[in-house]
Amino acid sequence: MQTIWPALYAQALQGPVPRFDRERWTTPDGDFIDVDFLASSAPPHAPTLVLFHGLEGSSASHYAQSFASWAAHAQVRFALPHFRGCSGELNLAPRAYHSGDHQEVDWILKRIQQRQGPQAPLVAAGVSLGGNALMRWAGEHGPHAAQTVQAVASICSPLDLAASGHAIGKGFNRQVYTRMFLRSMKPKAMAKLQQHPGLFDPQALAAAKDLYTFDNIFTAPLHGFKDTPDYWARASAKPHMHRIAVPALALNAQNDPFIPAHSLPTQAEVSAHVELWQPPHGGHVGFATGTMPGYLAGLPQAVGSWLLQKVANG
Repeated sequence: MQTIWPALYAQALQGPVPRFDRERWTTPDGDFIDVDFLASSAPPHAPTLVLFHGLEGSSASHYAQSFASWAAHAQVRFALPHFRGCSGELNLAPRAYHSGDHQEVDWILKRIQQRQGPQAPLVAAGVSLGGNALMRWAGEHGPHAAQTVQAVASICSPLDLAASGHAIGKGFNRQVYTRMFLRSMKPKAMAKLQQHPGLFDPQALAAAKDLYTFDNIFTAPLHGFKDTPDYWARASAKPHMHRIAVPALALNAQNDPFIPAHSLPTQAEVSAHVELWQPPHGGHVGFATGTMPGYLAGLPQAVGSWLLQKVANG
C-alpha cells in the first residue's frame, strides 16, 4: 500500500501543474531523446536538478511532477531527460534503454551542463532504474564525475539487479507489478521489431511472463549483453559504489516490495562519499506524508535539500 497508494492517490504537487518546454536532441548514434525543462522563474545561475526517471516513466510520472513542483518552489532549474522511447514516441535505433545505461547518462549530463553554462551548479537524481544507471555512472567515472556534477542521489533504486529482478518475478509482485510493466514494454518491443525486422523472436517475447524472460529476449541482446544474468550482473551499480568520488545519497526503504532489504548496500560496500538512507518504511517511491490522501512533497524536499546542501558546501 505504501507503494500503490502514493502512485494513484496522493497529492504530488505543492502548487500549479508544472509546465515543461521540450527539446529534442540528436544522439551521437543518430537517434533522438526528448528532454523536458521546467518553465520557471529560477535565476540563470541557479542550481539545475536533472532527474532520471524509472522503468517506463516520464515527466508525467507522479514522482517527476512532485520533484518539478519542489524545484519551482525552491527556485531550482529542473530537467527530465527521457530514456529512449519513453517520451511518447518510439525512438529510431535498434536499441531502447536499460538499467546500466551509464554511457547515455554521461552524454546527457554533459549536454545539460553545456546548455546551462559553467556558472550553474549541476546535481542529479535518479528514481528506480534511473537511479541505478546514475550510480553506475558515478562509479564508472570515479573522481572525474566531479567535473560534471556536484552531487548525485538514487531513490528506491535496484542497485543489485539480480536480487530485485528475482523479487519482482514472484508472488504478488509478479501478478501486479510485472504485468503492469509488461503491458507497455511488450507493445514497444513489437513496434521496435517492425522498425528492425529480425531483431528478436516475436513469439518468444509475446509468451514472456516475467522481466527475466523479457530481458533475456529483448533488453540484454539489444544492448550488448549475453543474457539476463550477464545484464543484471554488469549493469548493477552496487559492485561499483566503492569507486564513487562525489557526494552521493542512496535512499531505499527496507520494505520496498521490489528490492529485498538484504540486498541493500552496507557502508562497508560503498565509498566514504556515499550516504545511505534506509528507513524501515516508504515502499517503492512512496514516502507519502500527512493525512489522507497524503502528500508526496516530503520525498523531493528531503532529497532536494540534501543535494542543495552539497552545492552550498561546494
